[in-house]
Amino acid sequence: MNLAKKFTAPKGTILFSPGQDCPGFLILKQGCIKVTLTGSSGREVVLYRVHPGEVCLQTFTCLIEDQTYSAEGVVEEDLQGDLISAGQFRQVMEQDDAFRNDVLTSVALRFSEYQQLIEDVALTGFDARLAKVLLRLVDATGIVHVTHTALAAETASGRAYVSRRLAEFARRGIVEQLAEGIRLCNPAELAQISEQK
Repeated sequence: MNLAKKFTAPKGTILFSPGQDCPGFLILKQGCIKVTLTGSSGREVVLYRVHPGEVCLQTFTCLIEDQTYSAEGVVEEDLQGDLISAGQFRQVMEQDDAFRNDVLTSVALRFSEYQQLIEDVALTGFDARLAKVLLRLVDATGIVHVTHTALAAETASGRAYVSRRLAEFARRGIVEQLAEGIRLCNPAELAQISEQK
């Protein structure tokens, strides 16, 4: 797209924060953005992650409604993409049917993920949520390299409760808590737990 400017950002960069104006629409080609919301209590929850080909709902809402951001976006993996200014985004949405269809399809998928998040928090037991997150974040060596605080954000809960449930998982031999993270000792049992309501 000739209207776009090349955009890069290294891991750890804060792309946007609550109250910030949106600079434009990012067509992500490489990398990952984690989008989180922090409540007045200081508790943080991970809303979603943006991967190549996906749309950030925060950005989409800001551009369509001419609002500021209400969440924070942080680069989890070095990213590369093309940035379209706010004015150009509106123009392309009006004039380019293929672009508009791609964006709206991605927005619909993101809303489905939101619905799943709400369902998980409201209707799924905590152990199932924790098991899902551990299985999603595990690396090729079988270790989840996150803190208990980060797991609390991923599961929309408190750090102390995460620590208690991980201790119980460890007592049952499902996980092992290490200095560098959490080793999944029994992924099959975690998968069973993740299916419980």
